[in-house]
Amino acid sequence: MPKGYWVSVYRTISDREKPAAYNKLAGPAVKAGGGRILARGSRVVAHDAGIAERTVLIEFDSFEQAVSAHESAAYQEALVALSDGVERDFRIAEGPD
Repeated sequence: MPKGYWVSVYRTISDREKPAAYNKLAGPAVKAGGGRILARGSRVVAHDAGIAERTVLIEFDSFEQAVSAHESAAYQEALVALSDGVERDFRIAEGPD
């Protein structure tokens, strides 16, 4: 079964307190949903039209698990805490078989 991945690239962070509040809620929500953080806030080298701001990569055992974790009440609560504090590009991607 193909794995699922959350890929989140922050374009701008306008309020540093909101990502901190989000992280307190999102970490446990991701873990409860079966996610494993592969990269978070590490060094980034951007190419082409990329942005070298905060990048997060989270792996799940399946694509369906990744979607379910995003839709969970716990993660939705984390998104409320983040609200308009950032602009980010968030995707759920399916890995190869």
